[in-house]
Amino acid sequence: MLLLLTLSTLSTLWPLSLAPPSPTQPHAIRLEGDLTLGGLFPVHARGPAGIPCGPVKKEKGIHRLEAMLYALDRVNGDPRVLPNLTLGARILDTCSRDTYALEQALSFVRSLLPPAGGEGTCPDGSPPRRPPPERLVGVIGASASSVSIMVANVLRLFAIPQISYASTAPELSDPGRYEYFSRVVPPDSYQAQAMVDVVRALGWSYVSTLASEGNYGESGVEAFVQSSREAGGLCIAQSIKIPREPRPGEFAKVIGRLMETSTARGVVLFANEDDIRRVLEAAALANLSGHFSWVGSDSWGAKMAPVQGLEAAARGAITILPKRASVPGFDEYFTSRSLENNRRNLWFHEFWEDDFNCRLPHSEPHGEPHGGPGTPIRKCTGRERIGRDSPYEQEGKVQFVIDAVLAMAHGLHSLLGEACPGGGLCARMDPPDGRRLLAHIRRVAFNGSAGTPVTFNENGDAPGRYDIFQFQGGNGSGTYRAVGQWVQGLRLRAEEMDWGSNTTAPPPSVCSLPCGPGERKKPVKGVPCCWHCELCGGYRYRADPLTCLPCPAHLRPTPNRTACRPTPVLRLRWGDPWAAVPLALATLGLMATAFVLVTFVKHHETPIVKASGRELSYVLLAGIALVYAITFIMVAEPGVGVCALRRLFLGLGMSLTYAALLTKTNRIYRIFEQGKRSVTPPRFISPASQLFITFALSGLQLLASALWLLLRPPHALIDYEMGRTADPEDARGVLRCDMAEGGTLAGLAYALLLMVTCTVYAVKARGVPEAFNEAKPIGFAMYTTCVVWVAFGPIFFGAAQSAERVHVQTATLTLSMSLSASVPLGLLYAPKVYVILLHPERNQTRRPRPDPAP
Repeated sequence: MLLLLTLSTLSTLWPLSLAPPSPTQPHAIRLEGDLTLGGLFPVHARGPAGIPCGPVKKEKGIHRLEAMLYALDRVNGDPRVLPNLTLGARILDTCSRDTYALEQALSFVRSLLPPAGGEGTCPDGSPPRRPPPERLVGVIGASASSVSIMVANVLRLFAIPQISYASTAPELSDPGRYEYFSRVVPPDSYQAQAMVDVVRALGWSYVSTLASEGNYGESGVEAFVQSSREAGGLCIAQSIKIPREPRPGEFAKVIGRLMETSTARGVVLFANEDDIRRVLEAAALANLSGHFSWVGSDSWGAKMAPVQGLEAAARGAITILPKRASVPGFDEYFTSRSLENNRRNLWFHEFWEDDFNCRLPHSEPHGEPHGGPGTPIRKCTGRERIGRDSPYEQEGKVQFVIDAVLAMAHGLHSLLGEACPGGGLCARMDPPDGRRLLAHIRRVAFNGSAGTPVTFNENGDAPGRYDIFQFQGGNGSGTYRAVGQWVQGLRLRAEEMDWGSNTTAPPPSVCSLPCGPGERKKPVKGVPCCWHCELCGGYRYRADPLTCLPCPAHLRPTPNRTACRPTPVLRLRWGDPWAAVPLALATLGLMATAFVLVTFVKHHETPIVKASGRELSYVLLAGIALVYAITFIMVAEPGVGVCALRRLFLGLGMSLTYAALLTKTNRIYRIFEQGKRSVTPPRFISPASQLFITFALSGLQLLASALWLLLRPPHALIDYEMGRTADPEDARGVLRCDMAEGGTLAGLAYALLLMVTCTVYAVKARGVPEAFNEAKPIGFAMYTTCVVWVAFGPIFFGAAQSAERVHVQTATLTLSMSLSASVPLGLLYAPKVYVILLHPERNQTRRPRPDPAP
C-alpha cells in the first residue's frame, strides 16, 4: 500500500519532475486501438550532464521502433489473430538511461492510479465524466537489462506483462522478483554456458573476464563464473569491471591489469559496444594486437562498429549471438519509409537527417555533422531513399522485436478466446486480467517472423540458440565468419577458424604450461589451474597428472617415468669375467691338489710322506680340494640344490683344512712343551687320535650346516633390493640363494675361528727347532692366510654400492678361499713334492753308521 501511495505521488509530480524539453526530448508515439501495447526503445543515446537524451540511435533505436510498428501492422492486418480488434501502441524513448526510463514508464500506470485529489464533482454536484482509461495490456521492451529491471519492478505491481526483445541479464529469470517479465531472447545464463563451452573447446583453462559496470556486464560475468565452476577445469585469472564513466587512461590501466596475468591470453567480455572499442584501442596502443584472444558476448556479436579501424587488435575474436535471421518483409517496409508516409514516428525526421547527413527546413541541429564541426550540411530534399542514398543493413534485434509483439498478440488472442468466446471485447476483458494474460503468453508456441520457433519456459525465458562467429582478417579489413553454433550443446568447426599465420590451433591460455613426461602437477594453493611441475624422482612414476607413485619392488620406471617396467635379473654366468678368474684359479688349484695327492699316494712309504703324518696330510688335501671346489658351486646358477650345497660346503672345506692344521700345530706345541718338563710323551698324539680330533672339530661345522638346512630349507630368490642403485637405469634384480652377507659370514665363522686358533698356536710354536716337523711352514701359512682374510673384508663389503654387487662379492669370496687353500698347498706340500720328485736321494731312510773300531 505504501508503495502504491508513493507511485501515486510520483505520477502527480511526474510532469513537473522532468527537465525542460530539449531539442531531442522525445514525446510518446500514440496509435489508437482497442487494446494498447506499451513500447520502450533507446531511440536516443544518453545525454550529457543535465540533459536526459543525446543524439538519435539509428539502428538500436529507430530500426527497433519501426520493427514494432511493422509488427503491429502485421497483426492488425491478419484476420486470424485478434479478429475485429485493433492493437494500438504508446511508445516511449528510454534515452539509454535506466532512471529516465523509469520516469517514462510511470506514464503506463498513471491512468490506473486514483487522482491525487479524489474523483471531485461537477458544479451541479454530479460526478465528472472522464474518458475511459487506456487499456494498456502489456509492454514491449526494454532493450538494456538495467532498464528492464527498473520497469519490471513497477509493472509487476499492476500485473502488466512485459516482453523484452534484448534484455539478457540472468537475474531477470527470477520469477519471485520479476514474475511478469518474459523475453524472446535467451538469458545470459545460456550465453555464459555457451561461452564456457567455447573456452573449454579451445583448450583454455585460465582466462580473464571484463565487464561493463551494470546489470548486463556484471550479471553476465557472474553467470560465466558460475558456469565455469560447475563445468570445472576453468579458472578466472582476473575479473575487471569497467566503470560507467571511465576516466582518461582507464582502458590503458585495464590492459595493464590484464598483462599482470599475461599467460591468460583469453579474455571474456560482457561489455557494451563503446567499451569494447575502447578496450581494443588500448590494446593496439600498447602494441599488444594479437596477444589477447577475445571472447565477446552478444553485445559484440557480429557488429563492425567496435572493430572498424582496429582489425588487427580484434583478429581471431570469438563472438556469440542469439540465432537470428533477417526478416525480408521488414527490409521492404523500412526502405520504403519516407517523411511523407511515416508521420506516425515522431523521431523519424531526426533519423532522416542523421542517415542522409542533411538538414530539414525549420529543424534545429541534433548533433555534429558527419564531417565534423564547421562542415556545411546540405538541405534535405525529402526525395532521398533508404538503401539507395544511404547504407542500410537490418539491425540484429529486429527479428526479436517483431517476435515479442507477435507473442503478446498470440497470448491476447488465446485469452480472448477463453474470456470472450463470442468475439470482440467483453466485460471480462475490461480491464484485461494481467495474470491470466501472462499464463497464456507463457503457453504460446508459434514460428516467429524469421521462421524460428518462439516459446517460453516457466521463467519466461526463450530457449538458448546461438551462432558462434570469429572475426577473421586484419590490416584494415576483416569479416565475421560463422564457425559453429550452440543449441543445448556446442558444435564448433575448428578447421574453419583462423588464428593468424594460417594456423587452426588457438593460442594457449593457461596459467602453467603442461608438465613434461614423468613430471606431476603440484597445484598452487587456491588456484587449481596453476601448478608447478615436479619430477617423479627415484623409483617413482607418474600415475596420474597429480600423483607420483613408487614402482613395485620388481619393477623400475620407464625412461620417461610414465609407467613401470620389469627390472632385469642379474645372473653370474660361467663366461663372465667375474667368474672366469676364480674358476681358472680353482681349476689350477684342484689340478695341483690332485697332483700332490697322486705323488703322495705313489710315494706313500717314503720317509718324507711318513714324516708329514700321512693320515692328516690326506685329510688336509681333502679339505683343500673342497675349498677349491666351492668356487664352482658359488658360480653355478642358484637353485634349491645349489643353495643346499653352498650351505654344506661353504665352510666345510675350510673347517676341515684348519682343523687338520690346528691338530698338527697343537700336537707339535704339546710335544715341545711336554719335553721341557718330562720325558713322558703327551696324550692323544697318535695318528688315530689326531684323526679323531680333526674330524670332531670339522664335524661341528657339518652338524651346524645340517641343522641349518633342516630348520630353514634353502631356496633361490631374486633380490631386487640388493641390485637397487641410485639411478633406476642401473638397477638389477639379483638371482641369489636365501643367504646374504650375514649367512655367508655365518657359514665361514667357525672356519675362521679355527684359522685364528691355529694361528695362535703357530705363534706359540715359533720357537720349535727347525727340524721339528712342520711348525715353521704352518706358521708362515697361517700368517699369510690371515692377511688374505683381513683384505677380504673391505673388498667384500665395499662392493655394497656397486651395480654388480653380487658379482664382486662372489669373485672376492671365491678368490679369497682359493688363495687361503693355495697358501698351505704351496708352503706345506710344494717343498715335499720337490724333494720327492727332484731329489729322491733326500727321501731315503738314513741307516745308522757302525761305530769305529777302537
